[in-house]
Amino acid sequence: MTLNNSKIITIIIPCYNEIDTIGSIVDRINNLKNLNKQIIVVDDCSVDGTANYIKDRLINKIDRLILHNQNQGKGAAIKSAQQYVTGDVVIIQDADLEYSPEDYYELVYPIINNNYKVVYGSRVLNKKRYLDKNFTSIFRILANHILTIASNIINNQNLTDAHTCYKVFSSSIFKNLVLEENDFSFCPEVTTKISKLNIKIYEVPIKYSGRSYKEGKKIKFSDGIKAIIVLLKYRFFKK
Repeated sequence: MTLNNSKIITIIIPCYNEIDTIGSIVDRINNLKNLNKQIIVVDDCSVDGTANYIKDRLINKIDRLILHNQNQGKGAAIKSAQQYVTGDVVIIQDADLEYSPEDYYELVYPIINNNYKVVYGSRVLNKKRYLDKNFTSIFRILANHILTIASNIINNQNLTDAHTCYKVFSSSIFKNLVLEENDFSFCPEVTTKISKLNIKIYEVPIKYSGRSYKEGKKIKFSDGIKAIIVLLKYRFFKK
């Protein structure tokens, strides 16, 4: 796959209590060849030493570190990074090891080649959803499926994985989004706002290795309920 190497890819990494994985993610991103990168890490007031680890071990491997003085959530971290984006394309990257930066080439290609403005990396596209062992439980598979169906109905879209981490934007789109949600509701908020702009979201299949709550998974059942509320909120009640 041939990419335009003059384009800069901005990677935003919201981070909360990921001292065991943040170093690996940053190294894997930096090891990607033929990609001009801007890496922004936002530590959301970690209490496990993550912020100090980044300052001591990773500061020369990233372009900007933003430190929150209180825990606010994934959406707040993304909002904090928004004003510092200098790249042509923006990727949201979780700080754990569930998603593979090696998929960046496929994710950015449709945008760099001017075919699309927004790309989502789907964990289930071209896979047998209910046999996917990369999800840690049948409940999570079912919940993701239900939330995606709800998102599609409300937003008149045809996505297979609306709540994926890998959301990729042309920076001209991303920097003009007025983001409001502070937590995991960033996902339904941004999907709805993209829909209201009449921008088609293109999906590409990605690798995924889900982790359990014991391993540090943070999203909860209540976040799923709130996702439905947020979808309705931005579709019907807010401009």
